[in-house]
Amino acid sequence: MRRPLLAAALSAAALAALAAPATASPRTPALPLGPSGLHEQRETRSLAPGVTLTTIVRGEKSAADVWTLHVRLPVPGNASAVIAPEAAAEDAARRLEAAGLQPRVEAVDGPRFADVPAGRVGYVVRVGRYATEADAKKDLPAVTAAGFSAGTSYTAEDGTEATGPWRLNVITVDPKRFGGRVVSSVGGTLTATDKVTDLVRDSGAVAGVNGTYFTSAGKGGSAGLHVLDGELTSEANNGRTALILPRSGRGVRIAQLGTDLRVRAQDRAARELDGVDRLPGLVDNCGGVGGDQPTERPQHDVTCTDPDELVAFTPVYGASSPAGAGAEAVLDASGRVTELRDSRGTAIPAGGRTVQAIGTAADWLRAHARPGTRLAISERVLDGGRPVHLDSGTSILGAGPQLVRDGRVWVDAYADGLVHTGDDQSFYYNWVLRRNPRTMVGVDRQGRLLMVAADGRAPGYSEGLSIEEAAKVMRSLGAVQAMNFDGGGSTTMATAGGVLVNRPSDATGERSVGDGILLLPGRG
Repeated sequence: MRRPLLAAALSAAALAALAAPATASPRTPALPLGPSGLHEQRETRSLAPGVTLTTIVRGEKSAADVWTLHVRLPVPGNASAVIAPEAAAEDAARRLEAAGLQPRVEAVDGPRFADVPAGRVGYVVRVGRYATEADAKKDLPAVTAAGFSAGTSYTAEDGTEATGPWRLNVITVDPKRFGGRVVSSVGGTLTATDKVTDLVRDSGAVAGVNGTYFTSAGKGGSAGLHVLDGELTSEANNGRTALILPRSGRGVRIAQLGTDLRVRAQDRAARELDGVDRLPGLVDNCGGVGGDQPTERPQHDVTCTDPDELVAFTPVYGASSPAGAGAEAVLDASGRVTELRDSRGTAIPAGGRTVQAIGTAADWLRAHARPGTRLAISERVLDGGRPVHLDSGTSILGAGPQLVRDGRVWVDAYADGLVHTGDDQSFYYNWVLRRNPRTMVGVDRQGRLLMVAADGRAPGYSEGLSIEEAAKVMRSLGAVQAMNFDGGGSTTMATAGGVLVNRPSDATGERSVGDGILLLPGRG
């Protein structure tokens, strides 16, 4: 019943030539994607002094790559997981076989990462091999009739050996020659999202890429650490990877950062501040403090909860804080409490802030934030326990995982929340092992900033990268430090005037995102 994983083979057809192709030189080694000998073309053009854009196309579609039906399987905590232990996969295959289908059970192995050993992740069950996705969908009713749900899957995106194609766009910024600024931008307020093309066009930027993970519009900004021009707008996810971005573009570095946030009342009562500029009680990507459930460990794409929280809101959040049950103190620029409200949701004063509370934290706020008294808020970003200096010329963008450390492939998959609690490995399989669009940033030995957009989820055009491939690609591009940014449908790169460079993967086109990195002309 079991079959080996599909192995993609190199076909004989050649890629169509790009306009003005540039042959890779010994100083620009071929991308470590697919078997050696794949055709690869590069084209580089200047965007501004010290800024170049290189487009790389490698490989081609193989006849061995097909569409298939990927059967969803029951595991504890998820009745429709995409990967399961062997026993569950074999049981599903027997039932599908009894219904007259021809399933195959495929073993899935994962690579060795810095904090995760190599080994068997689980088993998937698939049905059929089809030339097109439309053909595959015709057999979905038969799988449903057998008692299972399924979705279509393209084998070139599995993360196993393939021939591509892959398409990447690489912006290289030499801060010694670029006479502008490298900044993080949210466009307007944190409660709104913007397209990268709009951010680039409206700011007059030379170019830009999407940035950090973000919450849905109306909830807040980053789903992780974010410092905007020296101002903390979102707390850290308990040590996830972050990019420290000086406005000059010099001295960019990557580190695992945390935050230490506290509130002290005038009567000397003190309490931990759980967050900044987000909905109280909901911790996107987890990694919070104060007893969050189900864990205080980072969990990418998971929202943890805490019924007892204090959260501060700054003017960059928006005109008003979110409404709800609890309590809220309004502070002026000096920290003086001008109003204590019995519910949440009010105007955020210019130059001041508000502090919202729910659960037992609301009881604390009511007891210690009396009008006329002061609340002192302490905010520190920590790198291994040492405070990170924040000024108006520095932004920090948290995301992850780290991809390259000291010139070596280094993925801290467990620490960065890619390994979820519980028995369901669906996220690890889909997000880490399979190929997806990726946005990545790094720094090379010359101190140049690399911003990379790898297209994906476009069969026959660009297959995307697994996390392991993303790390190897960044190292091959010369990065000595590199990390992963928000990807998938968010992966976007644009040049002056808001010209879209890559092909975003959402069916509706370019997605609005929480923030981006922009290259602005002039020191300002």
